[in-house]
Amino acid sequence: MEEHIVKILSIQRVTHNVKHYRVEKPAGYQFVPGQATEVAIHKPGWEQERRPFTFTSLNSWDFLEFTIKSYHDHPGVTHQLDSLQPGDELILHDVWGAIQYKGEGVFIAGGAGVTPFIAILRQLQTDGKLGNNMLIFSNKTKADIILEDEFRRMLGDRFINTLTQERVPGYDYGEINADYLKQKIKNFDQHFYVCGPDQMVHDIKAALHQLGASESAVVVEL
Repeated sequence: MEEHIVKILSIQRVTHNVKHYRVEKPAGYQFVPGQATEVAIHKPGWEQERRPFTFTSLNSWDFLEFTIKSYHDHPGVTHQLDSLQPGDELILHDVWGAIQYKGEGVFIAGGAGVTPFIAILRQLQTDGKLGNNMLIFSNKTKADIILEDEFRRMLGDRFINTLTQERVPGYDYGEINADYLKQKIKNFDQHFYVCGPDQMVHDIKAALHQLGASESAVVVEL
């Protein structure tokens, strides 16, 4: 099993509870946009506490980036990550599965579930292949939206936000369900990429199938 100890190069706040962690890139380390690795903190007592995080950088960059939401309701890995500083070290392991891009379609994300889509959409933009891809993004409040400005620049009006706990002019309000999807999507004979909390993914898959999307067209995290 691969194991790489890498230094944190920089940490940048993205939202009130999300940060970019940019770290050293081991020689020859490659991944497909949408893939992840298990990450541990290189400090006593934390080396075996491995958690999966998606790469949000591109292979062409000379560093790796993770975009990680910290949960402070228990003293776990993301809570500990939030206290780290540049110069601290992480342990990276093998690259694995997650979500693979299969062609143009609709990305549907809940909260931090958007992270596998960041590298996929960044790569498509770099390659001039964003096409008609759409992102529907559900969050509790406007302050929770990760990389709102970047997604808006990339996708324009094909970036749709819905909030579940706050009403804000210019943003949809409510959960993503069959009725909402029917309003926003005209063609269910295309690819769908879904990532978010388990129950949300389950419900959206069921709604997409109900609306005519085939089983093979719906891509979820492996």
